[in-house]
Amino acid sequence: MARQPTVAYDPEHSCQISIKELEYQKGLAVRVYQPEGLGPFPALLDVHGGVWTNGDRTANEVMNRALAESGIVVAAIDFRQSPDHPYPAQVADVNLGIRWLKAHATDFNADRNTVGGLGGSSGGHTVLLSAMRPTHPAYSTLALPGLDADATLQYLLLGWPIVDPYERYLYVQREGNDRIITLSEAYFGNTDAMKEGSPYQILKRGEKATLPPTLIVQGTDDTNLPVPVTKEFVLAYRDAGGEIELEMFPDMPHLFGNTPGPDSDRATALMKKFVAKCLA
Repeated sequence: MARQPTVAYDPEHSCQISIKELEYQKGLAVRVYQPEGLGPFPALLDVHGGVWTNGDRTANEVMNRALAESGIVVAAIDFRQSPDHPYPAQVADVNLGIRWLKAHATDFNADRNTVGGLGGSSGGHTVLLSAMRPTHPAYSTLALPGLDADATLQYLLLGWPIVDPYERYLYVQREGNDRIITLSEAYFGNTDAMKEGSPYQILKRGEKATLPPTLIVQGTDDTNLPVPVTKEFVLAYRDAGGEIELEMFPDMPHLFGNTPGPDSDRATALMKKFVAKCLA
């Protein structure tokens, strides 16, 4: 049985942070946002978006800084991307990243039993998929020599996530979004892989899955993904026994939380409160 967290996290807390650039595996960087203070702090792994093919660990800077300044150690990782590294390579990198953060938690004055996940867009898909299948043999292929940690997560904070890459693929085909069509094909290869690696399809198939408490923030004017599918996923997650909250932001587009402003502030405030509830 996992030990209970030893942190006392206050979502209203404010602190200074420092930033460290490290590697969590050879050739792949991690940016660690380190709160100052006594600790121990909760921690989370951040997985950026980019249609599985582009972007880096700086993409969610706005959210990462806000969360770190409330007293959360945030580790934002780079990972392998398509077309050179198709599915499930980056899920395996995220699985390793979670285990790495837990194994090195004391290096950052963090409690390994508090580790959660943060992801936006395709990064939301990847961290969600990893969390639902923490021991999947295709995702746990990368060794962490001499260090003992698992890939389970205590909670998930998801911004505008791709909860079903297959339904999203059908949606962008209808919308004529050739860029996302091409990049989705570059990562998954075919629709069978999109279905196999889809969190929503996992639930629809009745596949056994781990369901950590999850918060989704989503804009109503997001034309990058089929918003009704997100709502259907939330119902399926609850029906499968998972705790999940969905907060819709009126008139907000895809990626709205990555732009400083009142709506991104409200989104990160909801995330902080959700973390506090999960760790209480």
